[in-house]
Amino acid sequence: MSPVRGMLSDARGVAFVEFALSLPLFLVMLMGGAEVAHYMTTRMRVSQLALHVADHAARIGDGDLLAAKLISERQINDLLTGAGLQSAELDIYGRGRVILSSLQEMDAPNPNNRFEIKWQRCRGSLTHTPEYGEQGATDLTGMGPAGNQVTALPNGATMFVEIRYDYRPLLGSDYIAFGDFTESAAMAVRNRRNLQQIAQDAPPSSCS
Repeated sequence: MSPVRGMLSDARGVAFVEFALSLPLFLVMLMGGAEVAHYMTTRMRVSQLALHVADHAARIGDGDLLAAKLISERQINDLLTGAGLQSAELDIYGRGRVILSSLQEMDAPNPNNRFEIKWQRCRGSLTHTPEYGEQGATDLTGMGPAGNQVTALPNGATMFVEIRYDYRPLLGSDYIAFGDFTESAAMAVRNRRNLQQIAQDAPPSSCS
């Protein structure tokens, strides 16, 4: 066989060309999969953080078993500080905002079984207006997304947590546009709680 005819029948170059053409597409798919996985993992971590804050907020309070427990600004501040430490490299207060609300039944008479946000505390540098109501909001049917709202039991309260987070993509926003997102969680207060006041033993984490 002549050298020229041998070169024409050699198929090894075809495989190399096919690989070179498919490599960019493969890399795009690989990086896209990594970005989506990172985004979903971040959302899961923020969601878990919201649940932990709601759970701990439902447990705090001082008092004996026979009296309604009184919560304090110091306890709320400690709770929010703990959330920041738990968030670790997420930097929840540098890149997000945590909003803790106490949802309670409106004071009697309350014939329509409506609710109010009795108090609300916030922390974080991200500017964000609460999506489900601010402190002092009344005549609410509940808090949360439409069709999936939570309420409060009679003579009780529900701790509702909303976290807004500024997600920053691994590969930059020009590659896949994942922006800010909100995660929320709620937990009913376990024990009897003084629902009318908070002990003023520290500066409150104001939402203003």
